[in-house]
Amino acid sequence: MIAIIDYGMGNLRSVHKAFEAVGHQAVVTREARLIADASHVVLPGVGAFGDCMANLKQYDLIDPILAAIQSGKPFLGICLGLQLLFSESEEFGTHKGLGIIPGRVRKFVLNPSLKVPHMGWNDIQIVRPAPPFEGITRGSYCYFVHSYYVEPADSAVVAAVTEYGHPFAAAVWKDNVIACQFHPEKSQRIGLQIIKNFGAWT
Repeated sequence: MIAIIDYGMGNLRSVHKAFEAVGHQAVVTREARLIADASHVVLPGVGAFGDCMANLKQYDLIDPILAAIQSGKPFLGICLGLQLLFSESEEFGTHKGLGIIPGRVRKFVLNPSLKVPHMGWNDIQIVRPAPPFEGITRGSYCYFVHSYYVEPADSAVVAAVTEYGHPFAAAVWKDNVIACQFHPEKSQRIGLQIIKNFGAWT
């Protein structure tokens, strides 16, 4: 069973439907027991960093998330769910994150010809072949919607890169944690393959 964490924000329905579409059983939950019992855990996210961290605290989800990661079970962060794994964000002030991956979430400062948020299809260049990227070719296109990007303290955690004004991390991989800035649940065939691979990752 795959636990998709519900902290009151995020594209939960589309993520849930994507896992079911590829044959994985999943449940949307904020119950610590279900998260602990799950074989895999997903942290999706849409919204502002500070609000999401506040909701994680409100629903007592921080300890279950940290425990899931520390247990070694596969863990997937999606979009803001990627950013929340980092030390801190500069979105609307400075906010502390979960601190799983050292680094900072930064706002795009771009040429005026490039709109923020970055929204649309970008090719990803896989630089470290994490298990969920099995069968995904370099240059595959995935769907992005975000105004901020992650800047890891250690570039060795970067699993894939893309470019919007400048190169940035499209995905990171550290031990049992894989996280994507793009939305695999909205990335059609490529995204569904990543989701299928994640659910099979042990």
